[in-house]
Amino acid sequence: MQKTIRLKAAAVSLPLLFLPALASAADFDGGSLSPLWGVPFAGILLSIALFPLLAPAFWHHHYGKISAAWALAFLLPFAAAFGVQLAGVQLVHALVAEYIPFIILLTALFTVAGGIHIRGNLHGAPGLNTAILAIGAVLASFMGTTGASMLLIRPLIRANDNRVHKVHVIVFFIFIVSNAGGALTPLGDPPLFLGFLKGVGFFWTAQNILPETLFILGVLLALFYAIDRHYYRKEGVMPVDPTPDTPGIGFDGAANFWLLGGVVALVLLSGFWKSPVAFDVFGTEVGLPGLVRDVGLALIALVSYKLTAPKVHADNQFEWEPMAEVAKLFAGIFLTIIPVIAMLKAGTQGPFGAIVSAVTRADGQPDPAMYFWATGVLSSFLDNAPTYLVFFNTAGGDPAALMTTYASTLAAISAGAVFMGANTYIGNAPNLMVKAIAESRGVRMPSFFGYMAWSVAILVPLFVICTFIFFR
Repeated sequence: MQKTIRLKAAAVSLPLLFLPALASAADFDGGSLSPLWGVPFAGILLSIALFPLLAPAFWHHHYGKISAAWALAFLLPFAAAFGVQLAGVQLVHALVAEYIPFIILLTALFTVAGGIHIRGNLHGAPGLNTAILAIGAVLASFMGTTGASMLLIRPLIRANDNRVHKVHVIVFFIFIVSNAGGALTPLGDPPLFLGFLKGVGFFWTAQNILPETLFILGVLLALFYAIDRHYYRKEGVMPVDPTPDTPGIGFDGAANFWLLGGVVALVLLSGFWKSPVAFDVFGTEVGLPGLVRDVGLALIALVSYKLTAPKVHADNQFEWEPMAEVAKLFAGIFLTIIPVIAMLKAGTQGPFGAIVSAVTRADGQPDPAMYFWATGVLSSFLDNAPTYLVFFNTAGGDPAALMTTYASTLAAISAGAVFMGANTYIGNAPNLMVKAIAESRGVRMPSFFGYMAWSVAILVPLFVICTFIFFR
């Protein structure tokens, strides 16, 4: 018999913000909303895109305030229109069920990976750079795109600090390691983990989108090698390497590898462990497995930070600013996205009914190609985890049927959510983290639209080809 502890508002509201889970709160009808409720979400996206370009100094000092302002631009009118209680329920759900677990996992991976220093001076020639990206692609499916990105981005930047042109190295790193590489297991990317929690088999994605993943990664790695070789031959390297040569390559802070294994174990545990114990927090169910996972992840992050020698952090140029930027921006995104996701969940009867209708063929059967593009395009600008769930439910929501009869549809949803998170900086959290770390090391990364120019030129044609080969 399920044990449910109902905790009421005022006396416990603050502590409850630190009891995360991946459960659902009571939904509200998005079908009755006006598309104007999406303006705050559009506003925060435009702010991320334009402020760093038009007012970089102002953005650097005030991006947290801008994110908070857009969140309030949604919450206050919503509370006035639908009542403080419903607004509070949605706020708690967004924080407790989605944002806090998301940030705890990212913080744990960021801290643990930041405590591992790959000692030695690698030289960023085309062959070595391609090998690092390939290794990162493999690691991403086993330690998550965030873990693999945080582990390898610093040594990759250091290896190329004597290169004249290196922006393309970071851009392809985001394409390959921070996104496409995480497509093969639920550990790789949050949408696949949510599918795992819904009942999709742990090895299902590896068995069903392996050809698509190998195709995308193979083409990207070959294209990267050609581009990197061109720049290497054209420009060469600087006369003096900022990083001195060392006798060999080694690891400092290697104990963090064990902590990284603990992160993976806790994530797996929360998916396999089914417990009847749950807490009801203003309509959001907090399950014991999720609670144990997130408390464990927070402890691992703390242990890693305390145990890692200061010299390792110094050698890694470890700092909290990239994590703080992601935390502040995604807080606004997770709140302003609430009405957008609700309108999508309303299906054909909602304001975005045309999008939902577009994924169904005239005979009523799902269209895998349209699911691939609808999930992917929305995942480029929305958080890809809830977008995955929206189309998972649109396709019927029955994992048994989706893994068999409609396997091509689930494969399209999975591939779209993971692959197309690379289309923009906000498509997947590691994208922004990698950008922030690269900029802190002096790499002049493209603007929001400058990065999209890369993705439109390289990724979109690749996704079109992928559609005709795999999702027709």
